[in-house]
Amino acid sequence: MLTRIQSRAIRARHGLLGRTGGLSKGIYASLNVGLGSDDDPACVAGNRARALAAVAPGARLVTLHQVHSAIAVEAGDWPDRARPHADALVTNLQGVALGILTADCAPVLFEDDVAGVIGAAHAGWKGAFTGVLEATLAAMERLGGNRSRITAAIGPCIARRSYEVDEAFRARFLEADGRNEAFFTGGRPGHAQFDLEGYCAARLADAGVGRVEALGVDTRSDPVRYFSYRRTTLVGEPDYGRQLSLISL
Repeated sequence: MLTRIQSRAIRARHGLLGRTGGLSKGIYASLNVGLGSDDDPACVAGNRARALAAVAPGARLVTLHQVHSAIAVEAGDWPDRARPHADALVTNLQGVALGILTADCAPVLFEDDVAGVIGAAHAGWKGAFTGVLEATLAAMERLGGNRSRITAAIGPCIARRSYEVDEAFRARFLEADGRNEAFFTGGRPGHAQFDLEGYCAARLADAGVGRVEALGVDTRSDPVRYFSYRRTTLVGEPDYGRQLSLISL
């Protein structure tokens, strides 16, 4: 069975999926949707089809070649092999499912149900820090959205208790804005714990989003339900799977 959670605030078809209910084996078990992984391509294709059928049957799945940027694009009819290098998608078209892949970074889904505009963003620390969430809002506004009406839901991502960073990382955030101190707590010497979800929520609120929902699910601490890049790195596995978050009008 697929691991699927939903936002109480978003009305469009959507789902924030986990790693269960797919075809892949071994370290990719089982719903790995990562085209960039070394998994069997047939399994990845089958998993993507299963995920789409569970959330938005009949829709066309559109994803990106994610690069931890602040680039948001309008969804197009590109083949998987020609995915643009970007980290957020928007559309006002029926039958298009916007898909974001994650394995600790925050998937963020957006909806302006009055204008009929949706968005999806991949917000790792770098993308969030450099403005991918704000870029998504601006792209939605170009399609008629209004950020005061927009609802944003932050899906499963690495939690503060699981996200250790060094002092150079912390200093970068404090230099940009002293208020960012609120997203760090003490850790072992020379390190701190970073609240990615809280940081994303604050950036969205500061940008004027009408409603922000943080779902509070930690990917690293739940190996049964979620892939995690950080967990994979710590245990020395050679690769990792990715889970999919989807939204469709």
